[in-house]
Amino acid sequence: MLRSTVLRLAVGYAALFAGSALLLAGYIYWTTERYFVRQTEKTVVASADALLERFRGGGIPALARAIETRLADEADDDEILALVDDSRRVVAGNLEGAPAETRATWFDLEILRRPVNSTARMLRLPVGEAHVLYVGRDNQVRLDMRKVVADSLAWSIAMTVALSILVGFLARHLLARRLARISGVADRVVLGDLSTRVKLTGAGDEFDRLSGDINLMLDRISELMDGVRQVSNAIAHDLRTPLARLRGRLEAALRDSDSPERFRATAEAALQELDQVVRIFEALLRIAEIEAGHRRAAFAPVDAAALAADVAELYQPLAEQRGLALEVDLAPATCTGDRTLVAQALANLVDNAIKHARPGGHVRVRSATREGSVELVVEDDGPGIPEGERDKVVRRFYRLEPSRGTPGSGLGLSLVVSVARLHGGRLDLEDAGPGLRARLVLPANA
Repeated sequence: MLRSTVLRLAVGYAALFAGSALLLAGYIYWTTERYFVRQTEKTVVASADALLERFRGGGIPALARAIETRLADEADDDEILALVDDSRRVVAGNLEGAPAETRATWFDLEILRRPVNSTARMLRLPVGEAHVLYVGRDNQVRLDMRKVVADSLAWSIAMTVALSILVGFLARHLLARRLARISGVADRVVLGDLSTRVKLTGAGDEFDRLSGDINLMLDRISELMDGVRQVSNAIAHDLRTPLARLRGRLEAALRDSDSPERFRATAEAALQELDQVVRIFEALLRIAEIEAGHRRAAFAPVDAAALAADVAELYQPLAEQRGLALEVDLAPATCTGDRTLVAQALANLVDNAIKHARPGGHVRVRSATREGSVELVVEDDGPGIPEGERDKVVRRFYRLEPSRGTPGSGLGLSLVVSVARLHGGRLDLEDAGPGLRARLVLPANA
């Protein structure tokens, strides 16, 4: 239990509160004590000034009479007065004997004026040539008040310590309960349940933000796991067909080994099937390399308009071969990234647009800068992609045709999305009415 970080945190906060309360109580006690002492000494000095005034007016006899009159007339039982001559005899005052000889101006004197011993704060003042005036006040009231303050502070400290311990354990309970939710979800994830999520309280505190991050992470893991399953199924399907055809062609080549022409034709067809398999694996490795982020080291300023012009020029012959008009509208735009990857992503979009544009239609390639982002847009007038399918077509090997009869690997848009994510951008697929508008958005300063 002592290994619990939450418990140590609770105990630490309790100790901090208790220590703070103790320091505060000590400061209050010290300042209160100093205040009482100053007030006592101030009262003593006022009394001494009044008696010295009498001494200056009539000498020692007048001072003695003033002391006796003051003690007889005034009802201040806490006042201590004594006039002592050079033989240590009390000439006037309410002390039975002269205080012990001292050179200190202020000192404390133990007295017996009540059934219990007390202490007086005394001021020593030499008067005349052979007399000493002692003026003081009984400290019993101050001592009683000090005891009351000390007891009050002691109880306050005790209550503060108890409250801090209680609050600490309540905080531990609350923290442990919040952490238990996260721990419970983690345990279920370890057992293979990726559908569970951490419940948010709606408080918007650090735990809610952490829970939200964990939920986003689990969403991403679920998405990746679904992608792995889909990729596995798609690879099995896409490789089974060319491998089966390859096996058939090799068997045919064996049967036609007596005819060099037929053997050569069969071998060339087999090589084409192998090339298709190699292209699939190369595309997968390319996507994996991009998603690993290893290409960030090659980032540099990229003239997106010039890049789009180069890609359009590369695909111009293919567009003309298919009877399509390839239009370009290029505005100045510069981003930071890997030029080769951005070019390949744009090339994939242009290739898809040419494949799916209607006969005699057109394909448009545009570049623009908008709100701190660079946009490379490819638009065609083909059948487009239904809105419900646009999130799916960027998955690896996903195709709109269940029969998978159209040539291709189903990895083109997946590579574009990977390139966009590497650069901190995105791929938006929109309705061009008719056709599809693919918008590759990259930060101007990635």
